[in-house]
Amino acid sequence: MPKLQFNPGQVSKRLVQNLPDRSRDVVVSRFGLGAKKRSETLDAIGKRYGITRERVRQIENHAIKLIQDSHALAKEAAAFGSLENAIRELGGILPEDKLLDEFAKDEEAKNNLYFLLVVGKPFNVAKANNDFKTRWFVDPDLAKRVEEALKQVHSTVKPSEILPEDKLVEHVLSCLTQVSAKYRNKDVVRQYLELSNCLRRNPLGEWGKPDAPGIRVKNIRDHAYFALKRHGSPMHFREVARAIGKYFGKDAHEATTHNELIKDPRFVLVGRGIYALKEWGYRAGPVVEIIKHILKESGPLSREEIMKRVAKERYVKENTILVNLQNPAFLKIGGRYALKPSHN
Repeated sequence: MPKLQFNPGQVSKRLVQNLPDRSRDVVVSRFGLGAKKRSETLDAIGKRYGITRERVRQIENHAIKLIQDSHALAKEAAAFGSLENAIRELGGILPEDKLLDEFAKDEEAKNNLYFLLVVGKPFNVAKANNDFKTRWFVDPDLAKRVEEALKQVHSTVKPSEILPEDKLVEHVLSCLTQVSAKYRNKDVVRQYLELSNCLRRNPLGEWGKPDAPGIRVKNIRDHAYFALKRHGSPMHFREVARAIGKYFGKDAHEATTHNELIKDPRFVLVGRGIYALKEWGYRAGPVVEIIKHILKESGPLSREEIMKRVAKERYVKENTILVNLQNPAFLKIGGRYALKPSHN
């Protein structure tokens, strides 16, 4: 990853130092460049000076224009060039939150970096809309082509479709036909996907529409689903609760997790406290119902064949299966079990 060759806080300090006192205070307060490290509203600053919020806005805009036209800005060409090059290395267009997180380690640094983006002439911003997050870019033509490619992809992903990241990346690449070759690689395209408001990545690295089942993560049930899917095989509810904490850093009480697993049809109870995903082919119901399904599908089977088939769907002792075979629904003929006609 590229690194900035300057300290954003020091550059910001040099840029504002020659502003008139009130203008400097307004800029420092609005961008959170001072000791408070928190931006102030137009109303709060206006009350402090006894002026309207619109007047504060005018002072802020005028101060930014003064900085942009100043010799101080010209002297910081190396810093702004370093930031521009870093953005280009990451694809030329990035979501605002990703950009700030990439180059700033704390809130103070983020505030100063954001200020430099605002006053720096190479940098352009587009506000968030239905398709994209707020994003910064250094090449308007590149940004337009990237957004057009992503819109093409948005239009082809179905509401409930879940896509592996590699497949989605290849799809985006196929739409980036008018973009320089240096930006047509998988690492850059993964950065471009972060711009989208129409697609979201789940905790397993799969992509889909934000409300698609298997993408959204709203509650313990969703976290449990992803924990099981990531594990790849049935788990006891206590293991699921621990996995939620391990994978996602979210506290999940065992009893709460168990209750949520019981309520959600995505999960199937396959043993004492053991759950699997229905999408893996497990059927809901007690052991006797599983035996009925098996015999209905396959016809008469030996005891050994039934036990082998049930063991694929349930984590139970052999004796539990044998006890269920005594159910009146089953008929034993010549060492093979079948469903009685009334149960077919």
